[in-house]
Amino acid sequence: MMRARLRWVAPVAALASLAACEVGPDYERPTAATPASFKEIDGWKPSAPQEAASGTAWWTIYKDPLLDDLEKQVDISNQTLMASEAAYRQASALVQEARSAFFPTVAVDASALRTGSGRGQTGRSTIKSQFSATGNLSWEIDVWGRIRRTVEASYASAEASAADLAAARLSAQSVLATDYLDLRINDELKRLLDATVDADTKSLQITQNRYAQGTAAKSDVAQAIAQVEGVKAQSINVGVQRAQLEHAIAVLIGKPPADFSIAPTPLELGVPVVPPGVPSTLLERRPDIAAAERSAASANAQIGVAIAAYYPAITLSASYGFVGSAIETLFRASNAVWSVGPQLAETVFDAGLRSAQVAAARAFYDQTIANYRQTVLAAFQQVEDELASLRILEQQAQVQDRAVKASEEAERLILNQYTAGTVAYTNVVTAQTVSLGNRETALSILQSRLAASVVLIEALGGGWTALVAEPIALHLRPKRKRHATPPPHAWARCRIWRAATADGGRRCTVHSDFSQRCDAQRPLRHAAPYL
Repeated sequence: MMRARLRWVAPVAALASLAACEVGPDYERPTAATPASFKEIDGWKPSAPQEAASGTAWWTIYKDPLLDDLEKQVDISNQTLMASEAAYRQASALVQEARSAFFPTVAVDASALRTGSGRGQTGRSTIKSQFSATGNLSWEIDVWGRIRRTVEASYASAEASAADLAAARLSAQSVLATDYLDLRINDELKRLLDATVDADTKSLQITQNRYAQGTAAKSDVAQAIAQVEGVKAQSINVGVQRAQLEHAIAVLIGKPPADFSIAPTPLELGVPVVPPGVPSTLLERRPDIAAAERSAASANAQIGVAIAAYYPAITLSASYGFVGSAIETLFRASNAVWSVGPQLAETVFDAGLRSAQVAAARAFYDQTIANYRQTVLAAFQQVEDELASLRILEQQAQVQDRAVKASEEAERLILNQYTAGTVAYTNVVTAQTVSLGNRETALSILQSRLAASVVLIEALGGGWTALVAEPIALHLRPKRKRHATPPPHAWARCRIWRAATADGGRRCTVHSDFSQRCDAQRPLRHAAPYL
């Protein structure tokens, strides 16, 4: 008995040692060129920055309650975001599908067969019945790590899909914020043009009175009328873009445009100052960078899957059941049949198929590395572009404000001179046109600054904290114990963050409503997107 047991020790030990093998390269996060600081931040020192509080929605820095309400509806009703969330759930299901290969497959089979033969030489016909009920087990032993690499690739792909979901959410939020701010600028432009119509109408009355008194020519009246009607036409035209923006906002929050409207309100928005942080944190904050990095991890694991095809597949099969001629006596011990044994399958010749598959996997990995580095470079470019825009537009706004004040003063003085009869009405028209143009330019600059602030926030990954908050790099390995099934919509509900503090890391869960809960201070090395 002892010898029989010892005969199994060597094969089991050999299989156990081989099962620790995992062919293919282990993943190392690719490097990317990272500057020490942002170029366009030099020399730009805002005096009173407005920072969103840690764990709050980034759009609250605009201090607009209606914008807050609209942004909260994006997670609930935006159809593009729902499609991205469904894609993430699909990727999570594929992880579970890949994990199932770790376990044996068990199947049952039952049959009833009745056969007969002709009379033949004996002159008798033969009729037989056969019944069977068997259970079969098949288990591929992951000796070379093919299944482990497949699961590793699936995990990384699911993480990339989770990052894509975060990127889609951030994109929808930023588009909504931009459209809303543009709509408010349109409302302010409408008020400006309506106020200009009122002022020009008063100038028209002055001109008509002077014409009635014989101190003004009829051409002056015609010019005044043309000025009023021209500004009225501009005011009406503003409604076209406003309607389009209102419709776009309705679609972003998942409502039919016919069921949605925004009432005009006075513009009370300032341009927030966004602290850009240091370039290295950008690699951890932006979801598109995270998605590109996770795609590279998935491609790296696929190299191991391709290399594993060079090695034989080892499958352990077993069956146990009953076969008999009568169903009532089928499950007797005398009818029992069984089999057990390993099976080894190896491809001897494939005309270079496996070599081509490995080469293709390596090439695809190189492609994902290049895409990752390009995504990083584009991210830095986007931040630099918007920092430059905000810095230069702030300088332009200061100069334009002086131009507005000067043109308004010139308009007032020239109108008084015309009333006194010392200048022609053409001077009034010119002054009014210049003043209106300067005020429209000032509004356009404000619109550009607000849009640049939104794009900068998006370029920084959406929001920021007073601490140096960085998403934890998701280095998942299937060897550790994990949740069997990720909770549905998990990445839509929470993310794992590590806040850098003086005493170490804290584990904090930030939910979609931006409430935050932190555990007791303790180091946190790795985190899955659905923990």
